[in-house]
Amino acid sequence: MRMLLMAYGSRGDVEPLVAVAVQLRELGVDVRMCTPPDFAELFDSVGLPLAPIGEPVRPFVKGVLTGKTKAPVEGMPARAAAMTATTYEAVVTAAEGCDAILATGLLPAAAGARTAAEQLGIPYVFVAYFPAYLPSPHHPPFERPGRPFPPGVTDNPTLWDLDTETMSELFGTGLNTHRASIGLRPVSHFRDYVLTDRPWLATDPVLGPWQEPADLDVVQTGAWFRTDDRPLPADVEAFLDAGEPPVYVGFGSIPLRDADDVARAAVEAVRAQGRRILLSRGWADLAVADDQDDCLAVGEVNHHALFPRVAAVVHHGGAGTTTTAARAGAPQVVVPQLADQPYWAGRVADLGIGAAHDGPNPTFESLSAALGVALAPETRARAAAVAGTIRTDGATVAAKLLLDKIGFGSGAHLVPDPR
Repeated sequence: MRMLLMAYGSRGDVEPLVAVAVQLRELGVDVRMCTPPDFAELFDSVGLPLAPIGEPVRPFVKGVLTGKTKAPVEGMPARAAAMTATTYEAVVTAAEGCDAILATGLLPAAAGARTAAEQLGIPYVFVAYFPAYLPSPHHPPFERPGRPFPPGVTDNPTLWDLDTETMSELFGTGLNTHRASIGLRPVSHFRDYVLTDRPWLATDPVLGPWQEPADLDVVQTGAWFRTDDRPLPADVEAFLDAGEPPVYVGFGSIPLRDADDVARAAVEAVRAQGRRILLSRGWADLAVADDQDDCLAVGEVNHHALFPRVAAVVHHGGAGTTTTAARAGAPQVVVPQLADQPYWAGRVADLGIGAAHDGPNPTFESLSAALGVALAPETRARAAAVAGTIRTDGATVAAKLLLDKIGFGSGAHLVPDPR
């Protein structure tokens, strides 16, 4: 058996696939990864082969989000068409001999993956990492860059109809041009083609629930965690042992336009609470402005080992970081920047396990207020209570479902007790 797992996006898109890949490999499945080349080191660390898609994604993302690279909306259809074609070429080659393709990430790339699956005649599954990526009468779509919702329109089904039109307009022509070039018929609805009528949702049912009824037959697997027993670096261990639990501050794969200002505001706000700081450099290249011993800047570390030992986690609101902090029982301050991050900020606030920052631009004052909420004893108690409800078997469930997809038995014996 052989599976191809594909994601075009940031670390948050790729990391969960590793969890499923490891589960599949333990069951004797030959797994191939297909992502931008940025993540070669990650795959090497767990012994997974990579078939790269195009050029590294980090420089482009960093340029766009920091304003150094112009990405006008009017050029989006051409960029999407190129992404679809490039992904198709990578996937159709890498998936030769595979039994199924599991895809996630940016929709134009996923369209290329589904087209490759269609051309090869093998099953294709799309997975979303947050509920609002999937059409539902219970929530609106998130606004696409340069495509704000019409003023006064708040009806969710109407907004999803508009989103369908937007997707087809921005991405559908490029997909159909590519399909014509390889002898396939055009598709009428871009988004429906990519998502299929039975997408998967890799979120925890408590943290990111899917509400019924809905038009799609969504399969919610639980969030995908991989077993990560990497020790923390020696300097991090020494810092943790040297005093009270610090506050972790990091924005993951999100470059920030004003990174120096954000780092300065965060450090000052945490210090004002009488806490020490662990500052994650991330794609924003956050740095400490002074040499005081209450602050340590770190690179990529094992969040599963770190978050149970911090006082709070200040972050951008990616699905993986939010879920890992929730599982660890760490109170959170979510400073959402884009896409799914406002959704996760809202969930953290609604569950009482932290604070949702108002907007993407934190200041000393705004972070101080949010930290006051997150560091309150009642928030920590609530975070600890919610931590006990987070399922940890999502990757195993997904592996079982993929085996079912290709007709390899029921796979029921592969799924442990969800708690």
